[in-house]
Amino acid sequence: MELADLQALEARYVMPTYKRAPVEFVRGDGARLWDADGKEYLDFLSGISVCSVGHCHPAVVEAVREQAERLIHVSNLFHSEPSVRLAERLCESSLGGKAFFTNSGTEANECAIKLARKHAHRRGIDGPEIVTLERAFHGRTMGSLAATPGMASNPDFAPMLAGFRSVPIDDLGALRGAVGPSTAAVMVEPILGEAGVYPVPEATLVAARDACDEAGALLICDEIQSGMGRTGSLWAYEQTPLRPDVITTAKALGGGLPIGACVASPDLADVLQPGDHGSTFAGGPLIATAALAVLEIVDDPDLLDRVRDLGAGLSRQLGAIDGVREVRGRGLMIGIGLEEGIEAREVTASALEAGLVVNAPEPSTLRLLPPLIVSEPEIELALGTLRTAIGANR
Repeated sequence: MELADLQALEARYVMPTYKRAPVEFVRGDGARLWDADGKEYLDFLSGISVCSVGHCHPAVVEAVREQAERLIHVSNLFHSEPSVRLAERLCESSLGGKAFFTNSGTEANECAIKLARKHAHRRGIDGPEIVTLERAFHGRTMGSLAATPGMASNPDFAPMLAGFRSVPIDDLGALRGAVGPSTAAVMVEPILGEAGVYPVPEATLVAARDACDEAGALLICDEIQSGMGRTGSLWAYEQTPLRPDVITTAKALGGGLPIGACVASPDLADVLQPGDHGSTFAGGPLIATAALAVLEIVDDPDLLDRVRDLGAGLSRQLGAIDGVREVRGRGLMIGIGLEEGIEAREVTASALEAGLVVNAPEPSTLRLLPPLIVSEPEIELALGTLRTAIGANR
C-alpha cells in the first residue's frame, strides 16, 4: 500500500489524536529502522524510550517466540510463573516490596494514585490530596491527567478528578507549604521527560522526602520514562538523594511490548487487597517473559556504566554545536535547548529527511532517547546529522 493510500485509510478509520510524520516504518534492527520504500534511518527516539534494548533484540525475540509457542495469555485468576518471576526481579532491584502489573505507564500511575488514597484513608484523611510538580507528565487517563498540571486545566475533559495540587519545580517553600495533614502523597518524576528533559533539582527531591516524612505522606517516583537503565542506573532515583515509597515503570520494561508496573515498599505492599484493583491483560506470561529478557540485558553494571559514559560524551559534543543553547539530562536521556529563532520541529523534520529520528517535546527543545545498545559510530553519525539539521534552520 502506498503511503498516500495508508494516510487516506487512517483518516477515515483512526481517531485523529496524533500528528504523524509522513513515514511508514516497516522493519527495525538494533538502532536502525527502515521505511516502506527501503530507506534506512538511525533511531534516536526508541519509540519514546520504549525500545531501549534496540529494535527486535535477538534475546527478546527468542524469549517471546518460545513463550508464544507454550502459552500467550491466562487469566489473572490463576498463577503464572513468568509474572511472579518478573515481580521478584523488579522488587528486588528497587524497593523490596510487591508489584502490581499494568499495560501502560498511565495505568501504573493510576494504581499508585489508588494505593496512596487508600493508605491516606487508613490514616483517617477524608479528603486526601496528591501534590505534583508543574510541567510534570503522568499520563492521559483521568487520574493521571489530573496529576498532570499542564493538561488538567483542559475544559474539554472537565470535571477533573479532585484532590490534586501542583507547585513549581524549584520553589521549596511552595512545596513545603503544599504538603500537610491532608496530603496522601507527593508524586515526582526525577527527570521531567515530556516537558523537555529537565532534571528535578536535588534540593526539591530532598524537600519532598522531608515533607512527606513529616506529614506521613507517601513519595511516589514516576520512573516511566527515566527508568530501566535510561540514565545509566537501573532507576534514575538511584543517582539522587530521593528514596521513594512507590515507583512506577513502563515504556522500556517490555522491550516494545506493552507492560507497566507499580512497585511499593514493604510497608505498603499489602495496602491493595483482592477486589481493590485489577487488569485483564496485565502481567500475562508472554509480556512478562519479554520483560524478564529485557531486564537480563539492562540490569548489567557494564552496560549501565557504558550508558553513563556514552551519555556524558554525547552531551559534551552536542553542547559544542552551533545553535545549541544548553544540554540537559542524564545518561542517554538528553534534552537539547536550541537558540532563539530555531524551531525544534523544523530541525526534527530536517533530521528525519536525512535519516535520523528525534523529536521535539517543546518548541525550542530536541529530545534524544537512543537505544542503550547504540554504538559509538552511530552516535557520531547522529551528531553529524544534527549539526547539519540545526545549521540549516538557524
